[in-house]
Amino acid sequence: MEDGVLQKARNFSQPLLEGSTLDSGEDVLAHADAMVEILDQMGDSQDMQAACYLVYACDHLAKPEDVIGKAFGASFAALAIETSRLIRIQRQARIPASEGVQADLGVENVRKMLLAFSRDLRVVMLRLASRLQTLRHYSVLKKPLPSGLAQESLQVFAPLANRLGIWQIKWELEDLSFRFTEPDTYHQVAHWLDEKRTEREIYIASACASITYGLKEQGIEAKVYGRPKHIYSIVKKMRDKNIGFEKVLDIRAFRILVDSVPNCYAALSWVHSQYAPMVEEFNDYIARPKSNGYQSLHTVVRDAQQKAIEIQIRTQSMHDHAEHGVAAHWAYKEAGKKGYSGVSATGAYDAKIAVLRQLLAWEREMSSADSQSSANNFQGTRVSEAAPDRIYVLTPEAAVVELPEGATPIDFAYTLHTNLGHRCRGAHIDGVMVPLNTVLKNGQTVSITAIKDGGPSRDWLNPELGFLVSARARAKVRAWFNAQVFQETVFKGREVVEKLLQREGKSSTNLDELSGQLGFKSSEALFESVGKEEFSLRAIEQFLRPNAVINVTPDDYILLKKSKPTKPSENGGVLVVGMDSLLTQLAKCCKPAPPDEIKGFVTRGKGVSIHREDCSNFAQIERKNPDRVIEVTWSHAKVAQPLAYQVDVSIEAFDRQGLLRDISEVFSKEKMNVVGVQTQSIKEVAWMTFTVEVFDTRKLNKVLGLIGEVKGVRNTKRR
Repeated sequence: MEDGVLQKARNFSQPLLEGSTLDSGEDVLAHADAMVEILDQMGDSQDMQAACYLVYACDHLAKPEDVIGKAFGASFAALAIETSRLIRIQRQARIPASEGVQADLGVENVRKMLLAFSRDLRVVMLRLASRLQTLRHYSVLKKPLPSGLAQESLQVFAPLANRLGIWQIKWELEDLSFRFTEPDTYHQVAHWLDEKRTEREIYIASACASITYGLKEQGIEAKVYGRPKHIYSIVKKMRDKNIGFEKVLDIRAFRILVDSVPNCYAALSWVHSQYAPMVEEFNDYIARPKSNGYQSLHTVVRDAQQKAIEIQIRTQSMHDHAEHGVAAHWAYKEAGKKGYSGVSATGAYDAKIAVLRQLLAWEREMSSADSQSSANNFQGTRVSEAAPDRIYVLTPEAAVVELPEGATPIDFAYTLHTNLGHRCRGAHIDGVMVPLNTVLKNGQTVSITAIKDGGPSRDWLNPELGFLVSARARAKVRAWFNAQVFQETVFKGREVVEKLLQREGKSSTNLDELSGQLGFKSSEALFESVGKEEFSLRAIEQFLRPNAVINVTPDDYILLKKSKPTKPSENGGVLVVGMDSLLTQLAKCCKPAPPDEIKGFVTRGKGVSIHREDCSNFAQIERKNPDRVIEVTWSHAKVAQPLAYQVDVSIEAFDRQGLLRDISEVFSKEKMNVVGVQTQSIKEVAWMTFTVEVFDTRKLNKVLGLIGEVKGVRNTKRR
């Protein structure tokens, strides 16, 4: 952009801004002029200063992006629009209130919105300059500051300026804000300083001349001057150390600027030779820079009258960074090898990473999060990856909602309330209706249209459709569908159990008591187990008629063999320990197979039924008839033809075309014979039971793992 861009921007904006005022009552054009002066003092470019006018011109243009873009370029248009948007939504996010909790919430909202836009440092700098000018305006007019502005400035803007190393703005923001938040304390300390001002000024002038002359004799050219006093820092030190004003050591303070790092240490050596150093008050921030890149030598010494003097020693470049921070290397292009934040910045890319690092550190400090990340976390990271991975949007009531980057209106709805998410059917962004898979952006105002009753769509869980990004929201949708399936299963199980009780003439049986006697925590747990066909009705019948002979159909047990423990069957099978020639049958409820741990139960007229030790049905009959339980084991006899055992595999999956085929192919590839399949679909969830033949269940675990990788499969297990 040509050199006259600043004047061009002012000329462009002046007709639009004349007569306009801000919420503070300031004339908009005068406010922008003052911002230009602030940025100019920090050494910012004319391009940055020009943006001060364009930001406020946006509100007076129908299509600011097109108009400003055509006149000044796309970069100016984007910066002006983003900053203007941030001003508007911070105003919305602010919660005016007198109560502490609400005021703190308003400050937190403003912090979140500022952080959300901090990917562009230029936006941050414009907001810092604007806030400083607003505080100056109220200070000059001696007008009371609107509720919340002083707290925001002290708790959000000043810490941000500190993190970016812009001390010039930090100190003034703190002092002006403190003047409004605690006027009595501010004026008391100002009075104490003023009482000693004449004496202090004479002392400082004399000491400056003496130090300058002494260093020159050592061959060190230096600029020496008294360091300005900041009331907020004095009060903070008094409170932190619980000391009185007279014990604050840096009331008399000096700054020494030299031309090189070696001369910093040479000057320090001379100062310590002339004054008595207080060793415990020495800090070497050159060798160990502060986290925001600040470098200087700090020492406190006592003069001949035992007065404490604070002295800071640094180079001119260190001083520039201390005063202006990242603004001293504006637009990421002047950092060179010095860089900032203690990070070597060999070009625009590295410098930008360094700034992003400070913004992220500021966020952690303000939110009291773990701040132990090292600079290495950001080295070699893409700028987009280093930026915060969340966004902040507003409700129609201006409450700030934090969401993961890429979030949609459905994510937003679930964040507000689970039930609102379930009932969400439409959304408006900034008043415009949008599809539910629209990606939200920082600062947008989102409203949700919901039906009175209803639930989520199965499509929301399809990642290819992009309806949900938040893991929390996805979990809530899954939980809703799981609850629906659970209710369907319980209803089915209740119906079956009630029919059985009616058939047995036990309709008046207390279902909760029956469930407890069968080993279930509740009747719902019993119904669920029966509905999933995991608990046999035969066990309930046997409980209801313990002394009756239950007619057993061929489907209840699979007849295998007669076994002799001393002479194992040629076909392998089961041995009953200590018995001979007993009929053994594998229970259909649990379908045991080698090498399962098994137990036997002596039935009435049907030999010994063999169950897995973990069979729920067996647990019931064992508790009622422990004397009929006998020890059994698998035969290990070598046979010509191994015996095949049937086992059931349960699969839960999202129903889709080709699902049965894909699962069957897995069994086929693993050479596992499928002899039966049962399927049931409830609300687009498929419940499938495969009966397969195995020689050893250990191979089954591998097959279950492979089935779990089939698209749509949620859960696999052996029944």
